[in-house]
Amino acid sequence: MISLLSLKDFAVVAAAELAFGPGMTVVSGETGAGKSLLVDALMWLTGARADAGIVRHGADRAELAATFLLDDAPDARAWLVDNAFDDGEDCQLRRIIRADGGSRAWINGRPATLGQLAALGGLLVEIHGQHEHQALLDRGQQLALLDAFGQHAPLLAETARLAGEWQAADRALAAIEHAGDVGDRIDWLQHQLDELDREALDAEALEALQAAHRRQANAAGLLAGCEQALARLAGDDGRSLARGLAQAAGELSRLAADEPGLAEVVALLESAQIQIGEASAGLERIRDGFDLDPARLQELEERLARLHELARKHRVPLSGLEARREALRAELSGLAGAGERAAALEAQRSALARAWREAADRLGAARRATATRLGDAVAALMDELGMAGGVFSVQLEPVEGERPAAGGGERCEFMVSANPGQPPRPLRKVASGGELARISLAIEVAALGLDAVPTMVFDEVDTGIGGAVAEVVGQKLRALGAERQVLCVTHLPQVAAQGHGHFRVSKAVAGDGTRSAVEPLDEKARIEELARMLGGVEITREVRANARQMLARAQRPPL
Repeated sequence: MISLLSLKDFAVVAAAELAFGPGMTVVSGETGAGKSLLVDALMWLTGARADAGIVRHGADRAELAATFLLDDAPDARAWLVDNAFDDGEDCQLRRIIRADGGSRAWINGRPATLGQLAALGGLLVEIHGQHEHQALLDRGQQLALLDAFGQHAPLLAETARLAGEWQAADRALAAIEHAGDVGDRIDWLQHQLDELDREALDAEALEALQAAHRRQANAAGLLAGCEQALARLAGDDGRSLARGLAQAAGELSRLAADEPGLAEVVALLESAQIQIGEASAGLERIRDGFDLDPARLQELEERLARLHELARKHRVPLSGLEARREALRAELSGLAGAGERAAALEAQRSALARAWREAADRLGAARRATATRLGDAVAALMDELGMAGGVFSVQLEPVEGERPAAGGGERCEFMVSANPGQPPRPLRKVASGGELARISLAIEVAALGLDAVPTMVFDEVDTGIGGAVAEVVGQKLRALGAERQVLCVTHLPQVAAQGHGHFRVSKAVAGDGTRSAVEPLDEKARIEELARMLGGVEITREVRANARQMLARAQRPPL
């Protein structure tokens, strides 16, 4: 649950720090005082898009921060661990929104994206706005609410999974059928493969071919170079190197008796003489191995030309021919088995359709049972909310068509009759705004608490009601506060009296600007606030007595 909310330079609030406890906390204030600012702050802290208009006039930025206790939020705690944002037993969210529209966010002191803020916020806070009932006019939202009420998530997930697999098989089969007669393509592929298979295309073979071609192409030059080097080593054009080294070594050996250091020089000369001899032998072997074979050179050149032509034809470098061949082989293999694959996909698609139908039937049966329970629950709440004799039912209609759908085999329509004797009509066709608000509130109250979100926020969802009906709404919200933390912005004293805690938002003109302040109320201050909400311009002693009695009655433990 949320334990602390801090605001700085936010709209008309210069600075505020609010501590929240468990149960139901109400927020009240005069019209235009900024009661809904707390709800707005929570929305921006949980990932809503930044709006520079929320920065207080004259300030550079607005700063928002909230601390959440995680004892009642296991899903949020798990998310923090999975995303490496965990840090102790609490969770701190912080966001700065600049006057130029930019913003930054942090989770437990670490920078976070808006997506991460929204993902975590959805596990911590659930906000119900005063126009929430508009969403219930959408038939898709109605079906989603029915599934949530019946806790159909596992059945819905299985139905969606099978529908997705059926659609994948259907697309694959359609692709094969779209290809039509693939005989020409198979012939073309086979011809290309035959051309490529006649050549050795692996990297080692290509490297060996290119090396052999270079050797043959340069054979004459290589042979001449070897002959010239041998001639110089042998001394054909002058003094032999080997003989000169031998003579030098002999002369120095005779002198070594007088200078011992010359022995090392003699050893080096003798070693050089041996190496020159080995070099000459190596050159002779290489020279004798050269074969000036024009036919062999032509053969290598023709083979390289074929490979380069294939590379141009397939628009790949020489080194990419092998990968191109394997790609063609894979395509040919796929087309060759197209008939078998089509038959297998057809069988798979039929099996998936049967499995989906079985799963959809199970989901449909669960929905029908849930529809009865939801209808009875909402009808009972309508009676409590001042629409005695009203009827509410959930009408399920089969979806036309044979294609498996992720949402199952039904559509949903909420049917209502606010007055006895009138036939039920679709909720989206109910004319009275007040009736629509109360019916929607009954639906929301019936479906509350179905998820694990620990904090629920209600922003003037009691608009359009009053009197005894308002007291019932307050009692329902207070009862919910026994299970979850509830924050409720209200203008009705009957609802405000039901809170376990109470904040008042007030507005004052200071200098040339307007500021709002938020303060917690003790029992005496609560009575004054309830009296203000009950009374008119003048708050009399009788109004205060009524407020005191209302508060005492609301705070009395249930029997």
